[in-house]
Amino acid sequence: MHPVPSSGDGTRCVHGGRPHAGPGAPTHAGPVLSSTFDLGSGPDLPTDFYGRAGNPTWRAAEAAIGDLDGGECVLFASGMAAMGAVLRLGALKGDLVLPSDGYYLARSLALAELAPLGVVVREVPTGPPPDAAGAGLVLVETPSNPGLDVADIAAAADVAHAAGALLAVDNTTCTPLGQRPLELGADLVVASDTKALSGHGDVVMGHVSTRDPALAAALRESRSRSGAVPGPMEAWLLHRGLGTLDLRLARQAENARAVAELLLTHPAASDVRWPGLESDPAHAVAARQMRRWNGLLRFTLPSVEAVGRFLDAAQLVASETSFGSLRSSADRRARWGDAVDPGTLRFSAGCEDTADLVADVARALDSAMDSAT
Repeated sequence: MHPVPSSGDGTRCVHGGRPHAGPGAPTHAGPVLSSTFDLGSGPDLPTDFYGRAGNPTWRAAEAAIGDLDGGECVLFASGMAAMGAVLRLGALKGDLVLPSDGYYLARSLALAELAPLGVVVREVPTGPPPDAAGAGLVLVETPSNPGLDVADIAAAADVAHAAGALLAVDNTTCTPLGQRPLELGADLVVASDTKALSGHGDVVMGHVSTRDPALAAALRESRSRSGAVPGPMEAWLLHRGLGTLDLRLARQAENARAVAELLLTHPAASDVRWPGLESDPAHAVAARQMRRWNGLLRFTLPSVEAVGRFLDAAQLVASETSFGSLRSSADRRARWGDAVDPGTLRFSAGCEDTADLVADVARALDSAMDSAT
């Protein structure tokens, strides 16, 4: 892999982790699908020897993502595999402090699998830095999913480090282009790459990045021991999708702003949250630490029935439970157990033409309003 000049986001997305192609070599290398590698006859193991321990396709994607995060990247088979590795690592050091309003499966994993082993799990809402006394790991998710509240990463890092704890930041909603937690003092950044990084709704993947070589080594060992390894084809698809992240994020943010501004004026919608809005309660902190906005917002419709009418009427908005993809989508989060109003929708703005998306959402909101009257 040849180094990428220190350039803009788009250049780094397109060129990160790409091989240096000599004459006759493919300029777009495909995935290395072998599960076994030639060991040679010497006493030392080669870099690649078995598919659970390493793969050159992983390393290419890790190089690209690590460059964007500003650290060393370790790929995992899913976002939850990455999160599980981070939580187990933190549990070796002390209590776990987790966001009570963040992604619900992170709490579920800690409570169901680590708490019975004696690990103390403390849940606190996203906002001011939590008390980290006795903690081995403080996890913040910012903006939180699905509430879209924002935590001050630098302040959380100061509190965690003063208590001797690690700070991990779930950066899924923001992406490395929107926010670089390692530069703000975080020890670990974790993300579900199923979402915006791959960006096409056809990959399940996750990663953790860190600037600490010892933490990176521990994560790689955990990945191999647990078998939470990505497939080479999925890693290749993730790397391929990453090339358009800069372009996708720009359109998604543009669309999110337009949809949020529509929602603020429509009587069917309430509790509209998007940190990019100057009126949003989290805007001041978000503007200070985020490099750019993204496509994820939330709002509430009057009832479950109104949500159904909205989704039925929308032609450009898919009803699905992921986000960050090319097409817009919406998900009623209460069905998954999030502590939100039954009519709350997490809305992921896609890459459609802005005017088309706004018109479609406006028609769907009118239908939702009809159902409520």
